[in-house]
Amino acid sequence: MRHVALLRALNVGGHTITMARLRALFEALGLDDVQTVIASGNVLFSTRARSVPALERRIEAHLFKSLGYEVETFLRSGEELAAASTAHPDPAPGDALSVLFLREALTPAQRRALAALDTPTDEFSAVGREAYWLRHGRISDSKVTGRQLEKALGGPFTARNITTVRKLAAAAR
Repeated sequence: MRHVALLRALNVGGHTITMARLRALFEALGLDDVQTVIASGNVLFSTRARSVPALERRIEAHLFKSLGYEVETFLRSGEELAAASTAHPDPAPGDALSVLFLREALTPAQRRALAALDTPTDEFSAVGREAYWLRHGRISDSKVTGRQLEKALGGPFTARNITTVRKLAAAAR
């Protein structure tokens, strides 16, 4: 099965890794057809592994051992990315839409906490294991922080803009 690993905070905070090294790290796990897309922590690969949570943990452990820091990993199939890319209406010109990838679907309490972050600039919604952040205007106009989002979502997430999600979905088919 073809998967996409969405890696959190891979090339930020003074940590950098080349895409060639990242591909080699995934190949060392015995994953096939490994390719990177955009140098922001997106790795496509094929595997026969059945348990997505176990594979996420295996990748995270390998990256920690190899890199010396935690790299949270969120796996999606090409079909899941395709669904995520169409689950929210396209943003209007001048607006931006980000998809927040989560480990699990939100609970009702987490959905309420996410909705409480809505402002005239920021709108949030969720479908399955993805949340959507629609920003009206410039990102600098938003007052919502990553820490607020992580608290509302009940744990870590990684975000990609809708254009990247669509590119990844197309590449994973």
